Order: sequence, then C-alpha cells, then structure tokens
Amino acid sequence: MKTREEYIESLKKLNLEVYLMGEKVECPTEHPIIKPSMNSVAMTYELATKPEYEDLMTATSSLTGEKINRFTHLHQSTEDLVKKVKMQRLLGQKTASCFQRCVGLDAANAVFSTTYECDEAHGTNYHENFKKYWERIQREDLVVDGAMTDPKGDRSLSPSQQKDPDMYLRVVERREDGIVVRGSKAHQTGIVNSHEVIVMPTIAMRPEDKDYAVAFALPADAEGIFMIYGRQSCDTRKLEPNADIDVGNKNFGGHEALMIFEDVFVPNDRIFMNGETDFAGMMVERFASYHRQSYGGCKVGVGDVLIGATALAADYNGVPKASHIKDKIIEMNHLNETLYSCGIACSCEGCEMKAGNYYVDTLLANVCKQNITRMPYEITRLAEDIAGGLMVTMPSQQDYDNEKLRPYIDKYLQGNADVPTEDRMRILRLIENITLGTAAVGYRTESMHGAGSPQAQRIMIGRQANVEQKKELAKDIAGINKKK
Repeated sequence: MKTREEYIESLKKLNLEVYLMGEKVECPTEHPIIKPSMNSVAMTYELATKPEYEDLMTATSSLTGEKINRFTHLHQSTEDLVKKVKMQRLLGQKTASCFQRCVGLDAANAVFSTTYECDEAHGTNYHENFKKYWERIQREDLVVDGAMTDPKGDRSLSPSQQKDPDMYLRVVERREDGIVVRGSKAHQTGIVNSHEVIVMPTIAMRPEDKDYAVAFALPADAEGIFMIYGRQSCDTRKLEPNADIDVGNKNFGGHEALMIFEDVFVPNDRIFMNGETDFAGMMVERFASYHRQSYGGCKVGVGDVLIGATALAADYNGVPKASHIKDKIIEMNHLNETLYSCGIACSCEGCEMKAGNYYVDTLLANVCKQNITRMPYEITRLAEDIAGGLMVTMPSQQDYDNEKLRPYIDKYLQGNADVPTEDRMRILRLIENITLGTAAVGYRTESMHGAGSPQAQRIMIGRQANVEQKKELAKDIAGINKKK
C-alpha cells in the first residue's frame, strides 16, 4: 500500500491536462485551489498506515490474498459493507469535506458483478479483463475515479436520438485492437487527484443505443483526455495572501470537473462493456445503489464536524445552556444518526452476488439517499440559526491583520469573554465553509443530486417496496378474500 507521501509523488508523475479559470494548470498538486482536495484524498492513505484504523481502512484482497487499502476492496461480506460506511464516516470527520475515493470503489464493485453476468449471457471476456485490471489497482494502491454522468443534452431524447450524438459518451470506431470513444463526463469528483478512471453508461439503453453502452478504464492522463475544473463558492479565497481564517477549512476540500474524451483509444483488455445494451441498466443500478449507501457514511462524518462547530459557536456566543439551543443541537444529532442508520441498515441487509462480491439492499440504499437529499439541509439550517448572522457579515482576515482595525474587531466581535475573538471567527468561518462555501458542494448540492436526483431514488423505492405484497398482508389481517 502507498503512504501519503508516495501518493502525492505518484500524482506529480502524471501528465494531466487540466484547465482552471481559463488557464492550463502546470502543476495541479501545487495549485492553491486544487491542493486542499488532494490533501483529502491523501488522508485515505495516511489513515491506512495507522494501527488504530487498520481494521476499517484496510482489507484482505479476494484476488491476491494481500493486504490492501479498503478503497480498492471488492466486498466479501455484509461486514465489509458495514466497515465501508464506518470508514467513510471516519474520513468525513477527519477532513470535513469530500475525500473523493468512494466513487471508484463503488464503480469497481458494480462493474465486477455486472461483467460476470454479462459474460454468462453473451460469452464475452469482460470479467477477466476487469479482474486483471483491478489486481493492478489493488497492488499499486491507485485512486480510481468513477465516471457515469453524461451531459445528456435533451433529457426527453435517448442517446441515439440526440441532435448532437456526443451528448452521451459513445464508441465512434471499433478496431481489432480496441475502440475509440468520444464525449464527456460531468461532475467528476476527484478526477484531478486520480490515477485512473472507470467509465460506465449513465442510463439503461435500448438496442439502437448500442454505441453508448460502453464501459472501460483508462489512465487519467491518457491521450485525448482533458479536464475543465469546476467552480465552487468562495474558491478564490484560497488565492488570497496568507489565506487562513477566511477559507474556513484551510487544509481540506473537494473538487469536480468536466472531463472531455476527444477520440480516445481504449485497448481491448481495458474494455468491460461494448454494445451489450441489455446490461447497461444493471451496471447503472448497481453503481447507484452502492453510491447511495456511501452517502450514509461520508455525509454523516461531515455532519459530525458541523454539529461540533455549531455547538462551539453556541459556547462562544454564550448560549450553550439555552433550552432552545440544546434542543436544536439534539435535533441535528438525531437527523445525522438517522442518516447513518440507513447506511448501516442497507449494508447489513446486503447479499452475495453471482460474481462473489457483496451488494447492498437496494431499497434501503435508496431510502438512505432519499433522506440525504433532505436532512443535511435541515442540519445546515439549524447550524446557521445557532451560529448567527455574524457568520456571513464579519470582517475579512485582511481586516483582522490590519494593526489599526484588529483591536476594534477583537473588542466588538467578542462573545464569551473567556474565548479569543479569533477562535470565534475561525469556528464561524468553518460553519460558513460547510454550509455556504467550498465544502457546501459536497454537503448540500451533492447531497441533492449526487448518486442520482431525489426522483431517481423515489422511482427505485416504488419498484422495490413490494406494495402488492403489503396489500395481501392487509387483506389477510382484514379477512378479505378468505374462503367462507
């Protein structure tokens, strides 16, 4: 397994083509806007080397029998699924941001089981391709991004009906030695910090969409791939001189990017689906369910930090004993633990797949994510309520560093006399970061749309809830349709 330092050095060796605010980034690992997100991924390596976290952060490979980072593991039991959620909560607590490695883990487990069943049906060799590929990922402890979301263009039209055929990533040429693909993947979490990318279809496909039913893996710096780095609220604060207090979370963060594939060659041994439209929907559903489970861990860990920051804000404001403040913090904890309970529940109710890895309970995973689309917003509302308006109106760090202004800021922005004004400012900026700033991408909007929008979960809940069985239960209790 890699250390934190080895991971960072390995990123420096990549020849990534990244654009940020209209300019090409020469050294992504050193760019002040990107670097905090790299630090979050690095934490997945750092914790794996610590004995106290070994049980959560590492596993034994089912492919090689070697010790591996859990972020490269193919789940072998419901216990593995539970440990995944606990690991994600831990990392959320340690970074208070998106640590970006979950999507690749979820993609791997979805592709592993889907390729096995696709090979059974079609006599293809995708599963062996993936096993050999993933053995390398485990052995070298690489970060793999999972790329599912296409731009989609006109949502009322299928991929093959689009006016611009590139609105969904597609195969533009099939050769004896591989395929050539063109298109893009949007909202790519952590791609600039990744060694590799697994590409998957984004929706179920019909036979006429054959060219869009494609899955494969490539190095993130493969020829023809480039990334356009996404904007985040308050992101340019990181560029300010001596950026510290105003950033809110100086060391950690997340990122998303638009990933462009401009006629990129994929060799045969890296292809995991190539036209099998009948298995595209299966891969999408399995990835989505794994990723919806993930949110019951990572969002909860960030929620832990936000609750702690809010409780400190109450202390610093001098109101920790006020009954309504205590009740609101209790409610924040109640909501956060409810989210965690769903993540654990869908893990405990998981089952073994034909391929041998374990899959979450689909219904409960979708219930988990449906709650994620709501409860972090209420936790955020309560945090803003308790923190107060100063969270968004206090002077800047530059003002605070001004010799003339600092004494006045210290004097008039002090709350509890036993707490330095700077400490109060720091905790309020952290709350701002999570609720409105750069971390709000992962804690708020990603909670709404990541792993599928709310309606996507409701559709799955409708399919999985087995209402007809519930009707029969009611008929039986009520004595309906019984023979007299």
